[in-house]
Amino acid sequence: MIRVSVDPAPIELAMEVAALEERGAGGVATFTGVVRTDDGVLALELEHYPGMTEAALCALAEAAVDRWNLLGVTIVHRVGRMTAGERIVFVGTAAAHRREALEACAYLIDRLKTDAPFWKREWLAGGTRWVEPRTGDHDAAASWN
Repeated sequence: MIRVSVDPAPIELAMEVAALEERGAGGVATFTGVVRTDDGVLALELEHYPGMTEAALCALAEAAVDRWNLLGVTIVHRVGRMTAGERIVFVGTAAAHRREALEACAYLIDRLKTDAPFWKREWLAGGTRWVEPRTGDHDAAASWN
């Protein structure tokens, strides 16, 4: 029912969506995040502490299952260095009805942006910079409280 993966390997969207569809749901909602190409970003590097990151993502998935009647939750997050346009994260939810799937998916990505312990560094033509969650990210996460 809950699948969490933190891995440097590319995200296989078709496989992840098919696994959720096999749950017999009436609605499957997904979000895929990609490395932006704005602000001169050439690449994004994500570091994490194995064990701690997976536990945090599992806790978010369990909170979603407790809040909505879900048949499946998938969170796949990449780590390592990714170039502009590559997939960073996939969040998918399956439920009997679309509203629960959509709300749970939105909840998970909003909370993941602030609650998941990743360290993000953007690679630019002139060097690197560390990335912190934006005010809007915190506001979106807080709206679910």
